Formats: sequence, C-alpha cells, structure tokens
Amino acid sequence: MGIIERIKEIEAEMARTQKNKATEYHLGQLKAKIAKLRTQLLEPPKGSSGGGDGFEVTKYGHGRVALIGFPSVGKSTLLTMLTGTHSEAASYEFTTLTCIPGVIRYNDTKIQLLDLPGIIEGASEGKGRGRQVIAVAKSSDLVLMVLDASKSEGHRQILTKELEAVGLRLNKRPPQIYFKKKKTGGISFNTTAPLTRIDEKLCYQILHEYKIHNAEVLFREDATVDDFIDVIEGNRKYIKCVYVYNKIDVVGIDDVDRLARQPNSIVISCNLKVKFCCCLKQLNLDRLLARMWEEMGLVRVYTKPQGQQPDFDEPFVLSADRGGCTVEDFCNHVHKTLVKDMKYALVWGTSARHYPQHCGLSHRLEDEDVVQIVKKKEREEGGRGRFKTHSNAPARIADREKKAPLKQ
Repeated sequence: MGIIERIKEIEAEMARTQKNKATEYHLGQLKAKIAKLRTQLLEPPKGSSGGGDGFEVTKYGHGRVALIGFPSVGKSTLLTMLTGTHSEAASYEFTTLTCIPGVIRYNDTKIQLLDLPGIIEGASEGKGRGRQVIAVAKSSDLVLMVLDASKSEGHRQILTKELEAVGLRLNKRPPQIYFKKKKTGGISFNTTAPLTRIDEKLCYQILHEYKIHNAEVLFREDATVDDFIDVIEGNRKYIKCVYVYNKIDVVGIDDVDRLARQPNSIVISCNLKVKFCCCLKQLNLDRLLARMWEEMGLVRVYTKPQGQQPDFDEPFVLSADRGGCTVEDFCNHVHKTLVKDMKYALVWGTSARHYPQHCGLSHRLEDEDVVQIVKKKEREEGGRGRFKTHSNAPARIADREKKAPLKQ
C-alpha cells in the first residue's frame, strides 16, 4: 500500500469515528500518523540525485508575492495589469504552464510578482505540477489566492486544504509551545496556561507515535493537537494570505458586498474599467496594491549624511520577515562592519519621540524614517604630553637596549 492510499485510509477512519471525550486520544494519534505520512510524501525519493523539475525563479526586489488559484480565474491578466509583463491569457484552462515573474514598482520599492500555473484538487499529492507550485509559494512573503467571484465558496476551502496539507499555514502565527528533544531524562511536561483542547496524556501518546521518549514540552497558551503536531514536525511555514475575488462584474451588488466584508478579502475586476482622474483604470486594483503593501509590512528607511540633506531617492527597505526593522538590522543592511563602528544613531520620523532622537541598536524603525549613523572617533596612537597613554619603553627589562660601556 502506498503513502497516498494509507493517508486516505486514515482519513476515512477519522471520518467515521465519533468525536467525543472517549475518542479524542485515538483521533490525536491518527492526526499524528497523517502528519508523518505527509512529511514522507514531500521528501524526495531515495536515490534521486537532483532536486526535481521545479520552477527556477531568482529572487528579485524587496519582496515576493505568489499568485495561486484554480485555472482560468484571471491570474495572468492580473499579472499583466500590475506589472506590464505579458502573460498568455486565453479562454481555455491551463494557459500558463510555467512560472512567469513580473516586478511591481510601488512606493519606491520593487515587489516581485509570480504568476504560477493553476492548481487543482489533489495538488498536494502531486497532481498537475501541484508540488512545484506550492514549493514556490513557500518561498514567498505573501500569497494572493485569486478566486472567481461567480464560483462557489468551496474553491477557497479546497485551496486552503491543499496548502495546509504541505505545511503552509495561512494567516496564522506560530503556536506558543516550547519543544526540545533530549538524550535522557524522560518527558518533562509543563504549562503556564489552562489547557482545554489537549492534556498531558494525549501529548505523551503523540510523542510516542513519533518515537520520542525524552523531551521537554512547555505550553504557553491553550493550543490544539494540530498546533502541537506542527511544533514537533518543525517544517511549517506561516505566511500571510489575501483572498482576491476577481470577476465581480458578473455578480450582483449583494454578493460583492458580502465577499468584500469577509476577513482578509478584497474584490477586484480586471475587465471592468472605471473613470478615475480623467483616465480609465481597472476596478479596485489600487486598493489591492495598498493591501499588499500593508500585509507585507515593508519599512522604507532613508539615509542622511552628516551635514547634508537626506537622500530620498533610494531608500533601504526592511521587513520583519527579512531580517527585522531595528537600527542594528539597518546597519547590517548597509554594511556588516557598521555595527561595530556605530556610536549612536540620529532618527527623524514617526518612531522618534523628538527630532532628532539619539537611538541605540535596539530602536525599532518605522516607515519613511530618516537615519544618520554617527561613528566612533578613532583614538590617536599615543596621545600628547601628560595625556599620553602609550609608552615607547619596552615591556620587559630584559628587552631594554644596553648602553655602551663608558670609555676608560
């Protein structure tokens, strides 16, 4: 029996098992078995030398956004509208067969947008190049799930399920669970919050399913069984996702209002044009760009040389997902040796209490801040007069130069 058949068999067993207090331990073990099998499914086959036929796309710009969705929902048209890069669009499905990159220039930054082939149900098992598409999505900073507004809501659940099956967690944060394997000492279980959805016995059974008999576990929140399994696996990717509903020009205004009020959702139309400032533009694409900027959390930092005006042409772009947004991260972004030479930083902007504010390495910068780095002064070798700190005399008496003997 293959891995996919074993997964389906366990899922069928979970579906026919009643959920109550007596069966929660059994269901927890089944969830752990499915997680182990899906991890084995993602591993490359034994004896393979290469990494497979994935999409080779070089990272470019200050962020990466991936377009994911079913075939013929408007991903290629959206890429062409936002970046100007031509992507083949037609009335039949699977028009795009490879990854097509484009660049969005927005707020003095460059954001890479990837048009991926459409995925179908069963993509996590390898159908329709689904694994390659999802692998590219794992390397992105943001996922735009493009959906057809005229289709049923089941498409959103299907795509979310396929992404979660390969370790992608959409719009979630890592659970506050500390887990560390040990060589000896057994299992140490502690908690700082009351647990209502998992207990110590179930944690022991899940750890034994993974053949872990020596570990340290600490729960800092009321987590679920799935959260604990994700922490044990350690290969989960927590990524932000925006649900983009396209083709709103073919549905009623009540459906548009309902879709627009859903969390993490935005409605657009790549075909319907509206008049804006004496020109025609696609409906709501400006709101989509603003939402992308907000979700990615990019921070532009401008530099100010000492005694000169700030340089507002080329900002340094920081983000919490790519290194951090502190003064130390900014120094490392400029040059790796700047942290050692920095004395303090002068900051102007929304993160400063007054202008300018003397800040250290741990100060957190905000968007459009201006930073001036003040370096340490180099000490002179030796000093002058009574303030002289270095002596030219040898350190040891034996090293002193002996004077020539006096002539008799």
